[in-house]
Amino acid sequence: MTNRRLPRMGALRLRLLTGAALVMGAPLSQLAFVHAASAQDIQTPVAAPVQAQTQAPGEDGLTPDAVFIDAQSAQRQGDVVSAQGPSDARVIARFQQHSLRAQELSYDLQNRIATASGDAELTAPDGSVVHAQRIELGSDFKAGVAVDLATRLSNGSSLMAATAVRRSETVSELNNVIFTPCPICTAEGATRTPSVSIQASKAVQNEELRAILYRDVVFRLGGVPIFYLPAFSHPDPSVDRASGFLVPWGDYKSGRGVSLELPYLHVISPSEDILVSPQFNTKVEPLMNLQWRRRFNDGMIVARGGATYGRNFGEVDLDGDGKAESNVRFGDKTTRSYLLAHGKFDPDGPWRWGFTAERTSDKSLFDRYDVRDTYQDNGLYYGDSRRLISQIYAERQTERSYLSIAAFSMQSLRLDPAFAATDFRTPEGYLVFEDDNTLPLVAPLVDARWEPENPVFGGRLRLRGSAVSLTRDAYVGFPTLAPSLIPVRPTDGLPGVDSRRVTGQAEWRRAMISPIGVRWEPFVDLRADFYAVADLPPALGVKDQTLTRGRASAGVDVSYPLYRPLSASSDLILEPMAQLSISNKADLNRYIPNEDSQIIELDHLSLFRMDRFPGYDLLEGGLRFTAGARATLRWDDVRSASFFLGRSMRADEQDEFLTPLPDDPSRLYDPTGLAGRTSDWVVNATFNPSDRMRGWFHATLDGKGEVRRAEATVDGRWGRRNLASLSYIVDRSNPLDGPGNRNYELVQLAANQFIHGNWGIAVTGIADMERDIITRSEVGLLFDDDCFRIELGWRRDNTRVRPTGPAEGVYIRLNLATFGSSGYDRNELR
Repeated sequence: MTNRRLPRMGALRLRLLTGAALVMGAPLSQLAFVHAASAQDIQTPVAAPVQAQTQAPGEDGLTPDAVFIDAQSAQRQGDVVSAQGPSDARVIARFQQHSLRAQELSYDLQNRIATASGDAELTAPDGSVVHAQRIELGSDFKAGVAVDLATRLSNGSSLMAATAVRRSETVSELNNVIFTPCPICTAEGATRTPSVSIQASKAVQNEELRAILYRDVVFRLGGVPIFYLPAFSHPDPSVDRASGFLVPWGDYKSGRGVSLELPYLHVISPSEDILVSPQFNTKVEPLMNLQWRRRFNDGMIVARGGATYGRNFGEVDLDGDGKAESNVRFGDKTTRSYLLAHGKFDPDGPWRWGFTAERTSDKSLFDRYDVRDTYQDNGLYYGDSRRLISQIYAERQTERSYLSIAAFSMQSLRLDPAFAATDFRTPEGYLVFEDDNTLPLVAPLVDARWEPENPVFGGRLRLRGSAVSLTRDAYVGFPTLAPSLIPVRPTDGLPGVDSRRVTGQAEWRRAMISPIGVRWEPFVDLRADFYAVADLPPALGVKDQTLTRGRASAGVDVSYPLYRPLSASSDLILEPMAQLSISNKADLNRYIPNEDSQIIELDHLSLFRMDRFPGYDLLEGGLRFTAGARATLRWDDVRSASFFLGRSMRADEQDEFLTPLPDDPSRLYDPTGLAGRTSDWVVNATFNPSDRMRGWFHATLDGKGEVRRAEATVDGRWGRRNLASLSYIVDRSNPLDGPGNRNYELVQLAANQFIHGNWGIAVTGIADMERDIITRSEVGLLFDDDCFRIELGWRRDNTRVRPTGPAEGVYIRLNLATFGSSGYDRNELR
């Protein structure tokens, strides 16, 4: 065929010439030349009649062997079509879901080879883009060559090479390579030196292995070479997970010495992997950590554990001088281990189930080896801080009903409060932990709720049921048992008190709004409890008791929201509210153990509940009136502030809520704030003066205005990355004297302040104002450019639960984009 020039022309003539070219020379390929004159000219390429019937077009309208070219001019010689663009534009070609742009472009119709040169750019279906001075692509992209290549991968990382050759469908070879997960351009478009990069003489990207393999590797920080390896590999950035070493984690502690943790991830399948993470220490034996994860169609299992074989170490007084020495190794070598596992399954239908299995051989193992993320909420019930829980549970939930059935046991890592006066230590200096035999085995624990679909007497009816069985091996006195049941003789060796409870409850409420906007909500609450108590202290002369009690309540909630607009974007809402209720007097039988209502936190929500205790064992009755008011000021959609103040009053005092001092039973105090005729004042406030600052405050005050409990938190951000969080927590609900005093006053701080560019200072700490010490503190030098974060600093841990005594040392934390992080969690304050 002679050389023909196709100048800029109308769409009709162009389509006719295109169709002739297809019929004459490309039985296996389709080609269309379209100029960008107007929207009407950009159309789907003309297809040969037979191929249009046998090949379905893709998302871009092209059949698999069709080619679309947009150029100012194009020409054809034999089976080769070439196109050129003007100096200020490029030729555009689309084929096989790929886009190719360049100053000059040619396509071999017979061999299906595309060649582009001059600012060439290839865009893949996944969004990744390859830039090069010259690109040559073979049929079906199984082979190709690129010169001066630079590509931006779908995850934001960049790969550059002098030359690149695609050897096969799965293997690409690159020479003189630079790889970086960091940005290589500033926000203004200027080039910048990446903070982290890998330079190699050669790299091979194996898509079958899903990895990039390097030779003669130099690691650079800020362009400065810091480390060399003859060979290196990492997963292909498109891979979600791949086997290999993760970012190591290391620090220095006076008890363990220098510690280095080297995690290795082994991917078994797309839904299963194993993490092997040995911790090596210079002063004590290593700790081997393992984690297995598996996902199923309807759930997942995570099993994590660790083990070591060595002696104990901690703070003890071995020489008998009355002073405990820190970080002393003692005892015989033995196996020490832990297990933290959980699973959750949610099959189709209303049922779901799960489990947790948490145990450790040494109650101080987590503290000695700094095992991270140990106290997690992974099940239906949470063991709380420093308590491990093993449970199995099932739930059934529909739009109108809920049912849960569970059984669990706990292991306590808390210190024994009976030894608080001696700093929780024996005369020899050993820490004394809470006895696990004093914790109950809960089996089963049932909770159920149901609501009928239609209103009942115009309101909502809710039926509730609860049942529990608790079994203890060892005796526990107050606060589980009433003070009058505690024997005066020693209680060592007494069996634990067992209890079983069944509760039924019915609640009816109806909301009504008067013409002037007052909201009335009358309610009726009926409740019945059945108890069976066994193994009471022998000195009482009564071993078993079967008890019943009931409560009938009626009342009304009233509120009157008042709204006033202050401007086009601001408003003020005032909401006074009150509750009046009357019940029969609460039956607080002294033989009923208090298992689930030992702690109460009055706030703006619980203040108006009929049952303000968190569980069932304690309940309130009689005539009660509760009042409060909330004010909310909103400047706009971002800035706002609110304040709540409320209090409750009752006709009679509830002396059963009073608690005796451990060292003087004749002295009583009220830890609940509900024993008197007037409750504590409840104060709650929030404030958001801007989108960079927010705060929260909660407090309970006694009748004299003195703070019993309070908590305040302020979070702030300034600049692009500077941030700080300051919290204040105080508890004055217990008397100041006596060994059972648990009052505390804490200040917590966590902040990042960048001083110059990407360099800054990181500070965290907890100050115990009651004991006048800083229990935990960290100060570090920080570098962070949103791609690479490293923190080098000094920390000291002086918490009372540490068996090794105060610990201090150097820490290093590293986080690399694409490669992963050290796993450090700045929120892990305890």
